[in-house]
Amino acid sequence: MKTVIDARNITVMLSGKEVLKKISFSVRQGELVGIIGPNGAGKTTLLRALLGLVPLANGTLKVMGCSYPNLKAARAGIGYMPQRQSFARNIPLLVSDVVATGLLSHKTLFKRLDKAESKIIESLDAVSMKTYLKRSFQDLSGGEQQRVLLARALVRQPGLLLLDEPNSGLDFNAQRQFIEMLDKLKSKMNLAIAYVSHDLVSIAASSDSLLCINRTMHIHGDPAEVIHSPHFECVYRCQFDLLNSILHERECLNE
Repeated sequence: MKTVIDARNITVMLSGKEVLKKISFSVRQGELVGIIGPNGAGKTTLLRALLGLVPLANGTLKVMGCSYPNLKAARAGIGYMPQRQSFARNIPLLVSDVVATGLLSHKTLFKRLDKAESKIIESLDAVSMKTYLKRSFQDLSGGEQQRVLLARALVRQPGLLLLDEPNSGLDFNAQRQFIEMLDKLKSKMNLAIAYVSHDLVSIAASSDSLLCINRTMHIHGDPAEVIHSPHFECVYRCQFDLLNSILHERECLNE
């Protein structure tokens, strides 16, 4: 299978601070790689690096056949789904209009989008939302809105999907349905997917491999091996210790 992402020892510095260090991993066509780590680990920054939106201080990065620093040329083949709060949920647009924004670029902003309607319908059909074409986006449930935003990421028929916590804020049933749909799309469209998530159970069950980071590279490999690795425990230990400390303080106050 073709390698879609090839990152080797990439380092990112922002405002003079090292926010990512020596991150190495690859994603092949038809493969879903889950990206995990505690809050502030640099997961969103990593996705931005893959899009060429933040500079590399070191290392080599190749995405969709394009090498850094020329990653801008790869964006037309990438579908990006930002964090849930990044898109206004009460935006007064039709579902079709929301999906259409995924076709906009500096080249198309003031031009008519040829064949846009067929692409919009096709992408909505792929996520089982075709019948919602003329519905108001703000009237949809959280799970339905996420499907529409996924259709928006798919509308350019990309070879790579970058998803930043797409299940955040959804109930368990909506999360399960989203993961199942994503798995079907991956196989049907032969997509490469890099998926950031805090839901360790779902991401471990659905991923072909897991990348565990906390500013620096800790481990990348088979999900079962990663979850049971000392590296995984090291990454999350500080978070678990903080949680235990908070719970202990609450218990003391209630005594």
